[in-house]
Amino acid sequence: MSSVWRAARAAVRRRRMQTFVIGLVVLLSTTTIVVALALLAATSAPFDKAFARQAGPHAVALFDPAASPPSQGPGVAAAAGPFGQVELESTDSVRFGPQGPLTVVGRADPGGPVDKLDLWQGRWPSAPGEIVLNEPVHDLDRMPPRSTSVTLGGHPFTIVGLAHSLVGSADAWVTPAQVAALRPTATQMLYRFTGDVSTEAAVEASLATATAGLPLTASQTYLVVKEQISADVGVYVPFLATFGVLGLVVGVVIVGNVVSGAVVSGYRHIGILKALGFTPRQVVAVYLMMVSVPAVVGCVLGSVAGSLAAQPLLSEGFEGLGLDVGIGVGPWIWLAGLVGVPATVVLAALVPAVRAHRLSAAEAISAGSAPRQGRGTRIQHRLAGVRLPRSVSLGLGLPFARPGRTAFTVAAVLLGVTTVTFATGLADTLVRISTIEDTAAGQIGVQPSNGLFRVAPDNAPPPAGPPATTTRTDEQVEELLRGLPDAARVTAIHRLPVSAVGQTEPLPVNFLRGDYSAMGYEAELTAGRWMAGPAETVVPTEVMRGRGLALGDRITLRLGGGQAVLTVVGETMDGPQGPPALFVDWSVLATMAPDRVVAPWDVYYQVQLVPGGDIARYVTAVTAADPAIDAWNNAQLSDFLVTVVSFSSVLSLLLSTVAALGVFNTVVLNVRERRRDLGTLKSIGMTPRQVVAMVLTSMALVGVVGGVLGIPVGMLAHRFVVPLAAESARVSLPLSVMDVWHAPTLALLGLAGVVIALLGALVPARGAARLTIASVLHNE
Repeated sequence: MSSVWRAARAAVRRRRMQTFVIGLVVLLSTTTIVVALALLAATSAPFDKAFARQAGPHAVALFDPAASPPSQGPGVAAAAGPFGQVELESTDSVRFGPQGPLTVVGRADPGGPVDKLDLWQGRWPSAPGEIVLNEPVHDLDRMPPRSTSVTLGGHPFTIVGLAHSLVGSADAWVTPAQVAALRPTATQMLYRFTGDVSTEAAVEASLATATAGLPLTASQTYLVVKEQISADVGVYVPFLATFGVLGLVVGVVIVGNVVSGAVVSGYRHIGILKALGFTPRQVVAVYLMMVSVPAVVGCVLGSVAGSLAAQPLLSEGFEGLGLDVGIGVGPWIWLAGLVGVPATVVLAALVPAVRAHRLSAAEAISAGSAPRQGRGTRIQHRLAGVRLPRSVSLGLGLPFARPGRTAFTVAAVLLGVTTVTFATGLADTLVRISTIEDTAAGQIGVQPSNGLFRVAPDNAPPPAGPPATTTRTDEQVEELLRGLPDAARVTAIHRLPVSAVGQTEPLPVNFLRGDYSAMGYEAELTAGRWMAGPAETVVPTEVMRGRGLALGDRITLRLGGGQAVLTVVGETMDGPQGPPALFVDWSVLATMAPDRVVAPWDVYYQVQLVPGGDIARYVTAVTAADPAIDAWNNAQLSDFLVTVVSFSSVLSLLLSTVAALGVFNTVVLNVRERRRDLGTLKSIGMTPRQVVAMVLTSMALVGVVGGVLGIPVGMLAHRFVVPLAAESARVSLPLSVMDVWHAPTLALLGLAGVVIALLGALVPARGAARLTIASVLHNE
């Protein structure tokens, strides 16, 4: 074994370029694979761990307040309750406090057999007038100070603690005696089941069995919340998984090409090893070990790099979701990187290494000392009759001399072009989505301050100066915005959770007033049509799926003692601000709660300017007219767009570099094998420029073939992966954002394969041009 190791180590040192190419390819491929696997694991594992830690309920069931639901039943593993539940409306305007109708539940303590609440700040309520709010764990040092009290349903409460329920079983908790005094409108039970709970249908079937004959009024399974949490980070997964698979395939193809070339170009070395007494198995072991050394180094560095690259994405994706279980790259992902990738490399090297096993010492030395004739000779002879420069015709014939090696190289270029094509289409689609959202969101966002906090979206810089309170009413703010120069359209939006018949939680609703029909919301429609009257509503895809709604359904909203029945007439991609919510005309709010007074700081205003209007000047004019009104430029790239486009661009560059390395390796091997031919050509008058032209022409042909084949593959990947990512995010996409392929774009992509091939071939081509006749004869 020591002789095998010494021979392999000597081969690694002698063939430094091949060793470097293998290590770099494996490093880059492992990095992308580890990131993709980390994101895939992150979509479910953290939720499952946190859910198990809290003994989360598989189902939250609501009964008539007069009912006495049992805590045990067929298939019930554990239950908590009954708890009294009531919905109370908050009129407070505290940015980080509750707003709108809140689900308040009476519980004696945060523990119990089901839904063990994480009381992460303060204490549990023990007296009337005390309340604990449901909020995920966050860094209080980075949050503005919040109010210590809240008024719900006209009753003042002191906030004595913050707790978190992963499934959102309530918005707030009080003592059982307190909720009894508030006259509960429902009785809540929390169930964990013994049977299958992996699907919505299975959980609903278990709930139906456990509550048979009871007056069940509403229910919600834990899978709805799991999907909501998974969607936030799951939207990245199809993109990262695609790049990870491409990285793996590129790595296998190029490593196979490199190792195969190492065996073919090392025939003389194989013959010498066998002549020295190495057995066929030892020869195979030498070449497997030769490729394993740089592969192990590359996979170790790639696993570390992938873990470091994945952590920021994981942290950003799960920030504020209440998943307090540590999130990171799991041991099995490290195992896949440190064991799975080298195993793949060894398998890719095994086939060409077995070829070395079959050669006798005499065959190997003979094959290594004289180039093979006839493979590409006939094609080169035919090309010689074409009216092309001789260097070009010779170059066009070179790929046919080694068809196997050429096929590997074409595959590498194909995958590089596939990656570039997919990333180009992805970036174009995301930019179109961002443009549609920016149009619908208005060029300018405006929101008055409430005197406690200066308000602005996450992607806008924080307003300067201390908070102030505007003296204008909601209508006066809108009048001000319409009266400023360049204003074309103004829409007022009041976001409010509203109780809905048959829903366990209030529905988020955006009440709209003003010019919203002309703001561009229709461009976001994915099904149905826009609202034609106040009795209709358009619902975002996420809400449609999460709440089990469909086009044509009727929704009964209840607020302030009144109610309204709306028909779902359209499905849209997104909402105007914040999490997705129903689009409803403002008149519906006035119908349900005619005495309700909407504070100006509870309204978000969208402004569109006339063509050519100056956004900065308008924003300045708003602040000058009323310093207590904050305005900002809405036309800014989202964090998701920047993250995905930046990441895909980097990975495309990396994989294209890997593909170019494959071309580089092919040209190095070709030049090494054809040193005698190059010396002969130079002796009969071929200039260094003609040598470069010949080598580049051979690889340009490979680039053209790889580009022609790679473009349609990249287009298919775009057509499949982007809708899959949208599905993960529980949204639908308008057809217009997928129509990104046009003649100029395809023409540029057609050059990508040629560029990759030429960049990879340039350095070794220039090296071939510098070969002298004397050096070739000396080596012979």
